[in-house]
Amino acid sequence: MRIAPHILHVAQPVEGGVARVVTDLAAAQLAAGLRVTVACPRGGTLAYDLRELGCRVLRWDAARAPGHRLPAEVRRLAWLVREVRPDLVHAHSAKAGLAARLALRGGMPTVYQPHAWSFEAAHGVMKQLALGWERFGARWATRVLCVSQAERRTGHRSGIWARWQVVPNGVDTDRFRPEGDVAPSGTGPLVVCVGRLCRQKGQDVLLRAWPEVARQVAGARLVLVGDGPDAKRLRALAPAAVEFAGATADTATWYRPADVVVLPSRWEGMALAPLEAMACGRPVVVTDVNGARESLPADHPPVCLVPPEDPAALARALLELLRDEPLRTALGAQGRAHVLRAHDLRQATEAVTDVYRELLGLGTAQFAGPDEGRKCITT
Repeated sequence: MRIAPHILHVAQPVEGGVARVVTDLAAAQLAAGLRVTVACPRGGTLAYDLRELGCRVLRWDAARAPGHRLPAEVRRLAWLVREVRPDLVHAHSAKAGLAARLALRGGMPTVYQPHAWSFEAAHGVMKQLALGWERFGARWATRVLCVSQAERRTGHRSGIWARWQVVPNGVDTDRFRPEGDVAPSGTGPLVVCVGRLCRQKGQDVLLRAWPEVARQVAGARLVLVGDGPDAKRLRALAPAAVEFAGATADTATWYRPADVVVLPSRWEGMALAPLEAMACGRPVVVTDVNGARESLPADHPPVCLVPPEDPAALARALLELLRDEPLRTALGAQGRAHVLRAHDLRQATEAVTDVYRELLGLGTAQFAGPDEGRKCITT
């Protein structure tokens, strides 16, 4: 009798979209009969959610950014790999990808998933160091798994030579649906932004855009859902009428009452929040960063996609949607249908498992055609 493959996920960070993806993958893989272990630091939501699933979680103390502790973090991870003896390691995000590839150095099948490139978040010398490492470290990844074609193109254009595979992000369309509980949200037009309060997500750009929206739309309200390192700074920037709802375990309750959901990111691979909002039948406005165009229906109007770092364009887009209820209704219905077709979580998790099967030689991987929701494209 063949023993089920053993997958070791290595994750840092342990909250936000990365934690959601790791938890969703672990749940699907356990249900499919795979053996799954996750190595991650304490804190955040990841370890708790995984243990609720019955998944084995090992403590791997690692800071979010590289630093003087990196050699010890690599040694600890190498020891965990020897103890776990997995068949395949799947490393999530830049820090885990750095440590895992240094620990393994191609010694076993290794999947590296950037979840947005680290060098897009850095400047100056740090940007060059991050880019240099991604170019060098690609040799130790059996596959570099991107969540959008745009993320893959950015890596390729930046001189990262890798065996690429693309699996677009998916969301749970049973959990994120139009029907269900809603957060207490008062009266008046409501704009909601869900995301970690940090530079990447661009809430400061939204706060600069908001006074113009509030001036032209009577009673308009903005709610920022989430927590993060920039919370204090953003509160200081925010007009009095902006509400900070904090982190919540059920973001769907905030998507549902929203007239518009906005995510003004500076960089992404493919953000989950717009997919979740569309699954809840809500119209979205996003910045034109990696994955944004691919996450929207092909015939979405231009108003839904704005340049990053442009408060005036963001304000114009929000005003146009807030003033046009029929358009919002149509976009909500279109977005829900699009996510059901192209970004359902089951499609995404099955596609990742197909990558494992291919790398472990467990049969021919099944790849969907270009018009299907499950996309794995190898170059």
